[in-house]
Amino acid sequence: MIEETGVVISTDGIIAKVLVQKRGACEGCSATGTCSVTEEGMEIEALNPHQAKAGQKVRVSIKPMTYLKGTMLVYGLPLLALISGAVIGKNIAEKLLLPFNSDLAAAVAGFTAFGIAFLFVRVFSKNLESKAEYKPVIEEIIS
Repeated sequence: MIEETGVVISTDGIIAKVLVQKRGACEGCSATGTCSVTEEGMEIEALNPHQAKAGQKVRVSIKPMTYLKGTMLVYGLPLLALISGAVIGKNIAEKLLLPFNSDLAAAVAGFTAFGIAFLFVRVFSKNLESKAEYKPVIEEIIS
């Protein structure tokens, strides 16, 4: 389990906003919707099965497999699309567009595929935000 401690800022039904300390990895993260970085730390939305109240210190966890799936979706899919698009673009340009520069075609096709994959990730991640199994969970109230 990936665990953090934080302070509950507010609650809304079964969801609590928790302020956790910002880490170095937060700077390059593109996980939209799960958390928002502020000067004090990160605000994350977590399931609140223990009915923690605002001001209480809590332990929040996320399953490693959920974290791995998210990482592969956010980073792996666009990278795979970039490489695949470049290879396909170069091959098409070499076979069909003889006077055209195949390296330029590879770059255009690669970045086009990357952009499409990035848009797919944005839309798909919005759908996953609403599912409970992809949200962090408050495991216990510390104080």
